[in-house]
Amino acid sequence: MQKKVFAFNYILRDKAGQILDQSEANQPLPFLEGVQQIIPALEEELKLMNEGDKKTVSLAAKDAYGEIRHDMVIDVPKQELAHLNIQVGSFLQLDLGQSTKVVRVTQIGDEKITLDGNHPLAGVDLVFDVEMVMVREATQEEITHGHAHGLHGHAHHH
Repeated sequence: MQKKVFAFNYILRDKAGQILDQSEANQPLPFLEGVQQIIPALEEELKLMNEGDKKTVSLAAKDAYGEIRHDMVIDVPKQELAHLNIQVGSFLQLDLGQSTKVVRVTQIGDEKITLDGNHPLAGVDLVFDVEMVMVREATQEEITHGHAHGLHGHAHHH
C-alpha cells in the first residue's frame, strides 16, 4: 500500500490546558507515516483523518512520551561538570561510547548535580488539538529517505 504524507497544525496542551507546544502559523508539520516520526499513538489517530478534519486527541503519558523512569535519573559529582556552565534546566549530551544520551539538569547541589534522562514530557498526559491540512501520497524519494520532504515533497537537503 502506498505510504502517505500528512501535514497538520496542532496545539499541544497538558491536562490543565496549559499550552506546551504548537505548530507555527501557516507552517503545518509534515510527517511520513510508519517511520516513527511522531508519537505512534498520535499517528494512529492522524492516519484516520482527511484534509480539513479537526480533532482533539488525548494521550495518556504512557502512550505519549512514557512514564517517568527513576532509573534514568542520576547524580554526578559536581566537580565532574565544573568546567561546564550549567544551570537547572540545561541540557547536556552524555557520551555513552556507542551512543549519546541527552539529559536535563534538574538539581545543582553543593556536592552533586542531578541529571534526568527522561523526555521533558515524560509522565505528562497530552492533549493535541489537530487540524489536518494536507494528505497526499508519499514520493518514492521520501519513502527511500524515510521522512517527508516538506509539504509538497520537494524540500532539498542542505
